[in-house]
Amino acid sequence: MQKDNREKIIVGLDIGTTKICALVGRKDEYGKLEILGMGKAQSEGVVRGVVVNIDRTVQAISQAIQEAENQANIDIRIVNVGIAGQHIESLTQHGYITRSEDHDEISLDDVNRLTNEMYRTVTPAGKEIIHVMPQDYTVDGETGIKEPVGMSGVRLEADFNIITAQTSAIRNINHCVKRCGLEIADLILEPIASSMAVLTEEEKEAGVVLVDIGGGTTDVAIFHEGIMRHTAVIPFAGHIITADIKQGLQVTDKNAETLKVKFGCAMASWVDDLQFVNVPGLPGRPTKELSIKQLAHIIEARMQEIIELVHNEIVKSGYVGKLVGGIVVTGGGSQLNGCQDVFQNLTSMDTRIGHPVEYLGRTKAELAKSPMFATTVGLVLAGFRALDDRYERYIQMNNSMPRPSQNGKAEKTASRGKDFFSRIIESTRKFLLDDVDDKKGTY
Repeated sequence: MQKDNREKIIVGLDIGTTKICALVGRKDEYGKLEILGMGKAQSEGVVRGVVVNIDRTVQAISQAIQEAENQANIDIRIVNVGIAGQHIESLTQHGYITRSEDHDEISLDDVNRLTNEMYRTVTPAGKEIIHVMPQDYTVDGETGIKEPVGMSGVRLEADFNIITAQTSAIRNINHCVKRCGLEIADLILEPIASSMAVLTEEEKEAGVVLVDIGGGTTDVAIFHEGIMRHTAVIPFAGHIITADIKQGLQVTDKNAETLKVKFGCAMASWVDDLQFVNVPGLPGRPTKELSIKQLAHIIEARMQEIIELVHNEIVKSGYVGKLVGGIVVTGGGSQLNGCQDVFQNLTSMDTRIGHPVEYLGRTKAELAKSPMFATTVGLVLAGFRALDDRYERYIQMNNSMPRPSQNGKAEKTASRGKDFFSRIIESTRKFLLDDVDDKKGTY
C-alpha cells in the first residue's frame, strides 16, 4: 500500500543569497501543511542566487539540515531544492503531436507525451531545461483550450513556457547537496515555489504578478487564467539596497544592513525631516549622526528602479491591463516599511504583502509564517502538489495516476524516449511505497 499524504514527509531546502533554510513538513488531517522542523544558517557562499563557494555553502546547508533534523526528530536524506539567479531564462516554444485516429479522446498520456517532447528542445550551449510549463492548447485547429483531456481530436498542439538554467549552476547545487549526504528529489524554480505558498487560486485565475524580493535577486512570476505565463529574475534586491546605503551614508556593511532593517522606509515622504540616528564609528572613531530622511531617499531610489524593471517584465509578458489580482510582494525585501505603498503608487496596481500562511496549519516554527520563508514553504508544498494546477484536476479524473514530477526532465540516456508518466510512476513509487519504512525514518 502507498502512504497517504498524512504519512508523507517533505523537506524543502532554500539555498539563498542571504540565508539557507531547511523546512520539514507533512499534511495534517485538514489538508494543511504542518511544519515539523526548521533550520537556517547564514549564507556566505552564494551570490545573486548562484553558488560561488562550495565549502561555505556545504557548511551552511549542513547546519540548516542538522537544526531541522533535531527539531523534527528525523533523518533527512531527500530534499526539494530551489534554484534562482540571473542565469534563469524563459522562452516560448510551440509543439505538437499527431494522435492515432483509433483513440477518440485525448488522454493524460497524450498531454504528457507532448510535454515530454518539449524537453528535447535545443538550448544554447551551457543551458539546461528545468521546467516546461504548458500554456494554451490547440486541438485540430481549435485554439484557446486550457484543458484538452477528454476532447476528441487527432492533432494536439500547445505553446510552452520553457525555463532554462545554467548547467554549471545546476551542477554546483547538486555538488553541494550531495556533499551533505542528501539527494535532490526535485529542482524547482524559486518564484514558482513562492507562488505556491502565497498566491490563492482566485488570484492566479484573475491574473496576478508575484514579486519575490530576496537578498540577491528579485524573482517575478506572472499568472493569468490559472496558468503561469511569464517568469523572470532581476539581479537587484536587498543586498544592492544595503550597498547603496553603505556608499551613500559612508557606513560599514553591518551598520548599513542594520539601518535598512530598523529604520529603512521605501517612502521618503513618510519620514520626518528632523529624524536622526547615531551610528557607531570604526574603533577609535566618533559616532556619526545620520538623517533617516536621507536613508529613505536612498532606499526609495533603488526600490523605484526594481519596480520599473518589474513593470518592464509585465509589459514583456503581454498582460498589461489584464491582471485583476494586481501584485503580491513577498520575500525578505517585502518587509521593508512602505514597500506595499511604493509598489501600488508606481504601478497603479492593487498590491498586498504575501505571507505563506494560506496553506499552513500547525507549526513548530512560527518564523515560517514570515514572507522571508515563502520560497521554503513553497518547496515543501511542491512535494504534495503539481506545479501546474491542471494536473491536479487531471489526476482527480484519473485516480490511478500518480502526481507528476515537478520538472519531469527527460533522461539523457537511452531511456529518454520512455513515456513521461512511466518514469514518474517509477520515481514516485520509490518514495511512496511501504518499503520506504526500511529506511528507518529517513526522509
